[in-house]
Amino acid sequence: MKLIHSPTSPYVRKVVVALHETGLADRVTLAPVQTTPMASHPDAVAANPLGKVPALERPDGPTLFDSRVITRYVDSLHDGRKLYPEGPAQWSTLTLEALGDGVLDAGVSATYEWRLRPDEMQYAPWIAAQRAKIARALDALEAQWLAHLAGPLDAGAISVACALGYLDFRFGDMGWRDGRPQLAAWHATFAERESWKATVPPS
Repeated sequence: MKLIHSPTSPYVRKVVVALHETGLADRVTLAPVQTTPMASHPDAVAANPLGKVPALERPDGPTLFDSRVITRYVDSLHDGRKLYPEGPAQWSTLTLEALGDGVLDAGVSATYEWRLRPDEMQYAPWIAAQRAKIARALDALEAQWLAHLAGPLDAGAISVACALGYLDFRFGDMGWRDGRPQLAAWHATFAERESWKATVPPS
């Protein structure tokens, strides 16, 4: 299999962390591309008509995208403890994954605004709204989700970890750990995992 990816994409990091955690990293070749919404790389477009990464090319079916589809597919390929549990527990896992991905969506949207648009075209209220979404999500994680995060690793925890890692990467000024000591402690523990150390984006 081949993963069309950008090493700085937090959505890619989700997939690669999942590959490491499921023991499948050696079955996937990483094919890096430089792509943005303004200039999609031809390889990214060939793999995904939306021009987004990650996209997983596989020998037994069409290319898979986006990250949530790929992580579920990866989870179907191994016999160990699943990242997506069955039964009632799945709803908490899926909701937590949606919350983590929502932080990523807001963070990436704000990043595109200040990195890709000319200064005179940037809309400060839009950036502020995205940062407010992130802050509310982090407060919810601190108040409501620590017990889940402290349990067995699942796709929701991976999504949240990658969201927090992206905030460190692009939003160092937010000080997301301030006032959220339990979430900060959980992330520090997660950062000791080999899958995390193996997927640190280039600075």
